[in-house]
Amino acid sequence: MDHAVRWSVGIEAEGDEVLTREQVVDLADAVAATDGIATGIGTNRYGAQLIVEAESREDAIEKAAEEFWRAVRKARLRRAPIVRTEAVSEDEDAFG
Repeated sequence: MDHAVRWSVGIEAEGDEVLTREQVVDLADAVAATDGIATGIGTNRYGAQLIVEAESREDAIEKAAEEFWRAVRKARLRRAPIVRTEAVSEDEDAFG
């Protein structure tokens, strides 16, 4: 690919504490600026679905991960290992 396309990137991290509704709401607020949504109420996993523009799947995941960690810091969540990433381009979604 030689041009940037929109990607929907899902990232999920797994920690050792169960997240409260308030913590996930704070994460949702932090990712809302990039049309993101957050998940994880009542589980030890938290995640986000983010929209980014990138030229490749790898670039999309890298950009989304940067935004994800910025949002995690803003929401004051404890950083945890990423256990899942997935990226679907606008083009794949249209034809998939």
